Amino acid sequence: MIRVIFYLILVAALAFGAVWMADRPGEVAITWQGTRIDTSVLVLIAAVATVVVAAVIVWSILRAIVRAPETIARYRRYRRGVRGYLAVSQGLIAVGSGDARAAKRLTAEAVRIAPREPLTLLLAAQSAQLSGDHGTAVATFQEMAHRDDTRVLGLHGLFVEAQRRADHAAALTYAEEAARHASVPVWAAQAVLEFRCVAGDWSGALERLDRNLKSRLIDRRTYRRQRAVLLTAQAIAQTDRERATALAREAAKLAPDLVPAAALAARLLGEAGERRKAARILERAWHANPHPDLADAYVALRPGDSARQRLSRVEALAAKGPADAEAALAVAQAALDAKEFAAARTALAPYTAAPRKRVAALMAELEMAQGDEGRAREWMARALNARRDPAWTADAFVSDHWLPISPVSGRLDAFEWKDPLAGEDHGTVIEHRAEPSVPAVPARVETPQAGPAPQAEPSQQAPPANEKRERAPRADAPEFRPPSAEEEQTPRAGEEDSRSPFFAGGRRERRVRAAAMANEWRAARSDMTPIVPAVIPLVHAPDDPGPNGEPPAEPEPPPPASWSRIRALFKS
Repeated sequence: MIRVIFYLILVAALAFGAVWMADRPGEVAITWQGTRIDTSVLVLIAAVATVVVAAVIVWSILRAIVRAPETIARYRRYRRGVRGYLAVSQGLIAVGSGDARAAKRLTAEAVRIAPREPLTLLLAAQSAQLSGDHGTAVATFQEMAHRDDTRVLGLHGLFVEAQRRADHAAALTYAEEAARHASVPVWAAQAVLEFRCVAGDWSGALERLDRNLKSRLIDRRTYRRQRAVLLTAQAIAQTDRERATALAREAAKLAPDLVPAAALAARLLGEAGERRKAARILERAWHANPHPDLADAYVALRPGDSARQRLSRVEALAAKGPADAEAALAVAQAALDAKEFAAARTALAPYTAAPRKRVAALMAELEMAQGDEGRAREWMARALNARRDPAWTADAFVSDHWLPISPVSGRLDAFEWKDPLAGEDHGTVIEHRAEPSVPAVPARVETPQAGPAPQAEPSQQAPPANEKRERAPRADAPEFRPPSAEEEQTPRAGEEDSRSPFFAGGRRERRVRAAAMANEWRAARSDMTPIVPAVIPLVHAPDDPGPNGEPPAEPEPPPPASWSRIRALFKS
């Protein structure tokens, strides 16, 4: 609306000026070389305007003719730029979609049009990676690494190619060189940290972690957790007890819920005679994260205590944390050691409806201790098919003890205490455990004899896995007393033919076998010093500049689990 008003005002002003000039024509006389020209002022103004317009047109034509070569060159450069942009963009799309032939064709066109452009170099490297020409890809990344504008990108590509051909020394060199850049990329900082952890250079890893915090690559919470893990690993590798104690205490302070740090600090403090400090560390860690290692370390603080005193200490520790299955299992194990069978049964009762392997094994040991072999056999069979207990698991790798890094991916603080098969599909599970402690017993060939009917096999007596019914404990059950030597040697009537090979021998031997299953999960925990693998895992960064056409190698299938071997005893 304002423009319309302005236009009308301008037209009115021009019309007013034209009318005013027409009413006052005036006279103009021009004498040039004897020629006199008489005209009006309005005509003179029109003639001057015509001459000016003609002069401008002639100047524009002459200027265009003079600048024609430069204009044509600029137009050609613009057309080449458009064609190069289309070739690079379409080539990157072809690389992303996996079309190697189109990517190769568009790469050749982009190199012909704009051979020195950064995006052209990136397209050439990715196209070579897609077609499997890793030599060309490495040469292109090296050219990019010698340029200031593509230096970090070229180092990233060289790092990925070195990882792909398992040249870990070269990969570490490229990662460290990229980490020295002003803007430290996340992949370089993480790669240097993981390489140093795998090599066991805990001091270098701590230094790199501090730099990551200063560069704001990680937050404060992640920094405290990872520093606690590194300090724990450094304390485990230390030979100086005082230095190891200081490192473990600092780690437990940074991350109170880190079980290995608390257990190691408590063990070292207990050996130094500072039991109160050790107990406080364990109690704080137990409140944050109940774990069997903490219960074992708490009991080990007073090695001279009796079984009943250990039970009292474990009950006091369990009361200071949340109601958890680990607390119930620790109390039940201590009660069995103290022969407080009622306390053990009370502790395990809430978890017998859907028991895990440790619960079923402890129930079998409890029934065996009270002389009920039938129920012990039943619980032993249920233990074979029960759910797995939590274990130290990282990337589907199950370890008997905690490790600071994953031996599969090299990630720091990857191990979690959880059921390895919980949740979604985890793929192939590799169990890292020793051979089972119970050797396989060959099946005996029994000769049919007259007498009582043979007892059913345990596999036939075992209830279904989803069965919720449990037998109530008998109130009139006789008190168990240890059998004498004559009773152990003299079998009861009909017992010789009904026993399986696992239950052969005297009662004392049977109790040892039942206890072996309950204590199997603790068999490998005496050695608290993990061995760092010497193999650096192949890790691909999430922002890999080129696709990897080679499928990752699948892990080797695990050997048969120890529970499968025990199950074979009952099938014989």
